[in-house]
Amino acid sequence: MKVDFCIENEAEMLAFGTQLAAVIQPGCLVFLYGELGAGKTTLVRGFLRGLGFDRAVKSPTYTLVEPYLLGGQKVFHFDLYRLADPDELEYMGARDHFDGNAVCFIEWPERGSSQLPVPDLEITILYQGGGRALQLSTADQSLMKKILKQH
Repeated sequence: MKVDFCIENEAEMLAFGTQLAAVIQPGCLVFLYGELGAGKTTLVRGFLRGLGFDRAVKSPTYTLVEPYLLGGQKVFHFDLYRLADPDELEYMGARDHFDGNAVCFIEWPERGSSQLPVPDLEITILYQGGGRALQLSTADQSLMKKILKQH
């Protein structure tokens, strides 16, 4: 199932991320596609704010993963932009993060494709004028219905 959304500015991207926090459950794997600066980390920041996180959210470009623990909820934010080889994910123990107990967001998933499980939700962020177009895709129709209800 595929759905498109228009996002006009950073505030709307944050709000969309916050809305996702109301429907995405532990164990959900979200792939985020988009050019540099498209708003992938901003979307994750909105998700974390929706869970009550009020501190700075940085892109894990250099660390590859940033972990968050919010009231017992684990969230892992990956950025694979600097990944040289997908096998690096195995060496760093990334598989342990996909244990069904955490929400995982992965920016640049195409760089780790051979080492990643199938995502529950894919979000592509495209530049559209001064705003962004979000293309959501999932095989889970109940998840998409929940997202549509929140938006």
